[in-house]
Amino acid sequence: MSKPEFVYVTYIETTVEKLWQALTDGDFTERYWFGVHLRSDWKVGSSFEMVRGDGSVSDAGKVVECDPPRRLAYTFLNLSDTYKNETPPLATFELEPYGKLVKLTLTHRGFSEGSKFLSAVSKGWPAILSSLKSILETGQPLDIPYAALKFES
Repeated sequence: MSKPEFVYVTYIETTVEKLWQALTDGDFTERYWFGVHLRSDWKVGSSFEMVRGDGSVSDAGKVVECDPPRRLAYTFLNLSDTYKNETPPLATFELEPYGKLVKLTLTHRGFSEGSKFLSAVSKGWPAILSSLKSILETGQPLDIPYAALKFES
């Protein structure tokens, strides 16, 4: 039996280079990812962390693949007690240019059976990637209230 996965596809009016930067520049991620700064040197095998505004690390993992500006993959798992017994799943971003659009495919797989983390990312990714699309196309991220996502604590 295959493990559960989450797949999200969107088309963004931008270039692959700008989208790649938006996915990997920690200062930029703060603008569309609820204030979270992604921290990594983006080398295969390097650590990956999501750093909150107060400096605490909420999620951590490893860079598995980095092929700018086409493909990026990293594992990560929320460090809270809620998810501590789960295996870190793999998030893979594929960027494909189509004229003035870029097709962004996110596949998040390798969740534990009955994963609570799968439920969390299934709520979080659409909000994060919608805000990313908005900021790249209009210059403004979406103002999605974090409470609207109803994450388990």
